[in-house]
Amino acid sequence: MIHLIIAPIVLPAIVAAFLVLVLRHDLASQRIVSPAATLALLAITVWLYASAADGPPVPYLLGDWRAPFGIVLVLDRLAATMLLLTAMLAVAVLIYAMAGWDRAGRHFHPLFQFQLMGLNGAFLTGDVFNLFVFFEVMLIASYGLMLHGGGAQRLRAGFHYVAINLIGSTLFLFAVGLIYAVTGTLNMADLAIKVAQIAPGDEAILRVGALLLLLVFALKAALVPLQWWLPSAYAAAPGPVAALFMMMTKVGAYSIVRVYTLVFGVDAGALAGIASPWVIPAALATLALGAVGVLASPTLLGLVCFSIVWSMGSLLLAFGLFDQSGLSAGLYYLLHSTLSGAALFLLADLVSARRGSVADRLTPTPLLPHANLFAGLFFVAAIAITGMPPLSGFLGKLLILDATWRSPLAVASWVMLLATSLLVIIGFARAGSTLFWKVADRPPESVGPVSSIALPVAAIAGLLGATVLLSVFAGPITRELATTAQQTLDTKAYVGAVNPAATALSRSEPR
Repeated sequence: MIHLIIAPIVLPAIVAAFLVLVLRHDLASQRIVSPAATLALLAITVWLYASAADGPPVPYLLGDWRAPFGIVLVLDRLAATMLLLTAMLAVAVLIYAMAGWDRAGRHFHPLFQFQLMGLNGAFLTGDVFNLFVFFEVMLIASYGLMLHGGGAQRLRAGFHYVAINLIGSTLFLFAVGLIYAVTGTLNMADLAIKVAQIAPGDEAILRVGALLLLLVFALKAALVPLQWWLPSAYAAAPGPVAALFMMMTKVGAYSIVRVYTLVFGVDAGALAGIASPWVIPAALATLALGAVGVLASPTLLGLVCFSIVWSMGSLLLAFGLFDQSGLSAGLYYLLHSTLSGAALFLLADLVSARRGSVADRLTPTPLLPHANLFAGLFFVAAIAITGMPPLSGFLGKLLILDATWRSPLAVASWVMLLATSLLVIIGFARAGSTLFWKVADRPPESVGPVSSIALPVAAIAGLLGATVLLSVFAGPITRELATTAQQTLDTKAYVGAVNPAATALSRSEPR
């Protein structure tokens, strides 16, 4: 059963190729195969999570080439958590998309599966170069999904999105080259040993590579000052695509945690904690900019996009502590922000499509069909994303505040998180009252056509229901995530599982 570790990568890759080569012109069949494969992926990730919860990290050596010479995938609790979250989100997004968005352009389902392949590979890989490879798979698929449905605004935003990610990919290659030139390896477990033994004369080159890598991950995670691409790109993307892109920023956050706890963690000698001075100040700036953007946004999608920027600031504020309490709080907030943010993107798309010529602009319109239902969903989503009680956003915020209490920047963290939370609450209250309470006198033809909302509402309700479950079962979930954080910080267990021979050799060497 160990071979199921590679299934989250192989399954969507095979399905995507099959959809392109065999079912290219048969949307009805694609709507059977793609959901079936995604549900199978969900079942596999549930099994993988259960397997990872019972023991140490499990390596998968492709071709049975031992590390660091071969390609290595590693399943641990952190990777399994991210895989499960990705599969859950994919199911909800696909349900929404099959209500009509998958007809707006060609190859939606193959691109969707390739996107899942890239995301899952990034979470499973044990090698920095293959992290780059899966980043590229993920990004190439996202380029097609971003342009799905066409339109001048989408094309313009897509061009900017492609350009900034190409710059990020180039910097990633430079960073990988510098790290390899100094250490002779890119396997993370091997790097964890060799970085600590680096010669003093090579420290400067390795430091440049490590900081370049942090810059790339910060770009993916939309940290200030590298956040500017996200609002325009996500606002222009189709609703279900923007919802799936919630995992894209989380890949950046995951990569920061994985690389800067394992490779450049406390055992990295002179390079230990190299990311710590940068992440929390950038997170505080991201909180401020995201909150101001929420308050000032003239459109619903802009409001949602800036709330995602703000939530990434909250998430990296916790992750930037690089300790167990910070990681466990951040993981809980990561689950919450992904689910609630995706629900908001889907809801914004659903509402905008029915507001006719004003689309998502925050101006009054005539009373919409199903207005009470939309208002209720928006109310729940707003409570969740802004961190008001009793939903998971409030609990996640409390966990982050508790985790930062012993930090040198505790006062700044508390003030910034609480103050920006107030601004975000005001922004969402203003948007909700404009959208659903104020009614304008306009001709009926200015309102968009009414179509079936059963599937979209089911997808949104499912995501919001998951945030409610995060609140109801907060106790056992936080205990699970605390164990996950503890395992993530136990770098010796990871290295020993992936490369036991090198671990034994390093222990036998004289100090």
